[in-house]
Amino acid sequence: MRRRDAPVNSEDMMDSVPGATLEVGGLTQLTTLDLPGRLSAVVFCQGCPWQCGYCHNPHLIPRGPGDRSWSDVLRFLERRRGLLDAVVFSGGEPTLQSGLGQALRETREMGFLTGLHTGGPYPERLARVLPLVDWVGFDLKAPLEEYARITGVPGSGARAAESAHLLMASGVDHEFRTTVDPSLLDHAQLEKMTRWLEERGVMRHVLQRCRPAPAGLSDPLDDSVLLDRLRAHVPGVEVR
Repeated sequence: MRRRDAPVNSEDMMDSVPGATLEVGGLTQLTTLDLPGRLSAVVFCQGCPWQCGYCHNPHLIPRGPGDRSWSDVLRFLERRRGLLDAVVFSGGEPTLQSGLGQALRETREMGFLTGLHTGGPYPERLARVLPLVDWVGFDLKAPLEEYARITGVPGSGARAAESAHLLMASGVDHEFRTTVDPSLLDHAQLEKMTRWLEERGVMRHVLQRCRPAPAGLSDPLDDSVLLDRLRAHVPGVEVR
């Protein structure tokens, strides 16, 4: 993980928007899952431009005010100094919000590591906040040409690819992960995604089980032969 005292170029930060604040749709006060190896709180940001049918947090998709204020979250974090290692910004899609950069700066100033969960719909915004982030979990949803079928948004695959390349070049610690809905992704598509990662030198790909599983469909992640094929491309394929 990158050093906490790594220099930050102000030109790379999220554009400042006067009065902008983070719209918070939820808060998990303690988790060990959302930033590997760290005790973290998770701030769920309201709003997402994509409409993935298997979304675990569909109540966060609509844009608009969340269920609590960012100032309330800061008060909670103040009480957790020395108890938590990190704060992860999840969603929804955090990079949708103009207040994300300021929220990341305030979190780092309190001494916390910062994590970000993103699908990469806004490459330019991701580039601006990467200097403020210690770890990124990147949701790779499908082979790039299949993105619109998953997200409901034309051109989403190209934007995800641009964001993925920015992340890989950034030096920020990260992982790629994919939610495997067997009604949307078959064995061949999973292998195509893993080859794409292999070609870019990625050594770890986390495959997440879809919950609830679609009725009547077998889970590809129970197929040991498939997992062996995927690991031939990316040795660090992990089922979560």
